[in-house]
Amino acid sequence: MTEQPLTADTFQQALTGLIQRDPDLEGIVIAAGEPPFSVREPGFATLIQIILEQQVSLASGKAVFKRLQERVNPLTPERFLSFDDHQLKGVGFSRQKLAYCRNVSRAIVQGDLPIERLREMDPEDIFHSLTAIKGIGPWTAETYMLLALALPDVIPAGDMALATAIMEIKSLPRLPSAKEIYLLSEPWKPWRSVATRLLWHYYLTTRNSTITNM
Repeated sequence: MTEQPLTADTFQQALTGLIQRDPDLEGIVIAAGEPPFSVREPGFATLIQIILEQQVSLASGKAVFKRLQERVNPLTPERFLSFDDHQLKGVGFSRQKLAYCRNVSRAIVQGDLPIERLREMDPEDIFHSLTAIKGIGPWTAETYMLLALALPDVIPAGDMALATAIMEIKSLPRLPSAKEIYLLSEPWKPWRSVATRLLWHYYLTTRNSTITNM
């Protein structure tokens, strides 16, 4: 069953419900304000950007993506595949991420990844379609579902910033595991995406990050 994407209105309604339900989430809003609501443009370019953001800072991932957009314009799977390794490494690609992005490009060109039709699928099928491609793990798939498709009930439990934020607001003695995050987030259903955005907002704000828009 497909899920309706979040809108500015449903995001605000969900946020209000979450902070009424969880005093720790309410504390974030009191201390750091409400998170902005934005949606990245669904499609190939955003998926590539999220891959570039794997296991690096947001600033680093965004910088490489900006250089890529300047070099490969328009940024399409076909055009990406027309550039050789030397050209793309010059933009800032590691060998591993270059391989991942080539896998994604080929999957889209060959019709194995119907990226333009993902929003018509149910969340489980979206997740499996994305993670079937080498280089797209659970974190990348869930982050794409959250930021680009704006699905309402996604939590990227392997995200370190999210785990750190949960540890701090819940006063946990250590970083929670992915399994523990799934358990801790049960009360936030069916709005775990909204809780995630709020926790990311807390993480960035408390570290004085200049990046406030995920």
